[in-house]
Amino acid sequence: MQEAGEGVRAFANFRVLNGEADAAERDHLIRNLAQLFSYVSDRCDDEQVAQYDEVLCQLADIVEVEARAHVAKLIAPLARAPGSAVLKLANDVIEVAAPLLQFSSVLSDDDLIEIAEHQSEAHRVAIASRKGLAGRVGEAIAEHGQEPSVTRLLRNQEAELTHKVVERIALLAAENGVLANDLRGRADIDWAEVRSEISQVGAQALESLGLLVRSNDNEGTANRVQAVVYNRIKNRAGFSADEWKLGWNQVKALADRRRFDLKALYRFTRFGYGHHTAAGLTMLLEVRPEIFVKWLAMQDYVAVTVASKAIGLDPELFEAVIAVLPWRDMPSRLDIENVRRRFEALSEDEASGIFELWRSHSFRRRVGEDAVA
Repeated sequence: MQEAGEGVRAFANFRVLNGEADAAERDHLIRNLAQLFSYVSDRCDDEQVAQYDEVLCQLADIVEVEARAHVAKLIAPLARAPGSAVLKLANDVIEVAAPLLQFSSVLSDDDLIEIAEHQSEAHRVAIASRKGLAGRVGEAIAEHGQEPSVTRLLRNQEAELTHKVVERIALLAAENGVLANDLRGRADIDWAEVRSEISQVGAQALESLGLLVRSNDNEGTANRVQAVVYNRIKNRAGFSADEWKLGWNQVKALADRRRFDLKALYRFTRFGYGHHTAAGLTMLLEVRPEIFVKWLAMQDYVAVTVASKAIGLDPELFEAVIAVLPWRDMPSRLDIENVRRRFEALSEDEASGIFELWRSHSFRRRVGEDAVA
């Protein structure tokens, strides 16, 4: 790994970056550098990833489309990839961007939404093909997309279709037989839940397609209540190792681009991204990931309260964090209120002292364990 880091520093001073090489030499260098990173990405520390990121971005500005497309294919499947380089190439021409838009787990939902809003229809088609596409991203495609991307979204059986997406597509499908048939083919949609969430205009469009039957007001009220309960349970499914890994790598990618801060943490809580919130708080606290995961598994509100106070979270953000974190058991409203009261009663100086004492004790214990090992 040291050799890999030294290699990147050597590339940074290479005459190619100073514009002193021909196209073939630049092409050769970016391909080799991307290939090297693909071999060692899982063993790079943050500093080394940042070095690769910087050089790849510089080279991407001075090489041809074919070379950029080659690099995009190499880094698209990587769980940990240079955040700025990934975002840069994902906003490139579709020949370059497509594999990243379809497969890169480093791109966050916010990244994909921004690309869907500002790039081409071909970019939206690629995004709509992603496995496990989040509902928010689908909404951006339904709002800004044309028939090709909306059709691809609707045919993606692993895409989450929110009520906003279904309503938008229903309005389009009223005059588009292909969309109407595809909408009828989505057996995973709970039409009773959809009715409880969409507007009267949307419901009428679905009725005209034969997908909804008229219901009385009492049934509509019951359906709305059922939908609220279902969504709360669905969005608070507890800790998932796969979701944690995804959240951790996407937060790392935001940090690569110097876009991870408290505003990002606010966004995670606002949209219910519990694992991203946990990963972000872990980074802000500068604790080992396994420590924070242990707090979640043990339902350790005290540890999270002290640590959050020590880094100066405000009470509103802290309450949102507690509510959205993927705890072992979902905290009740009373739990959240009690934890917030303890948070507000604790001074920042007191919390900092407790947290630093714990950190130093934890460090000494880890050193001792390493020595025994």
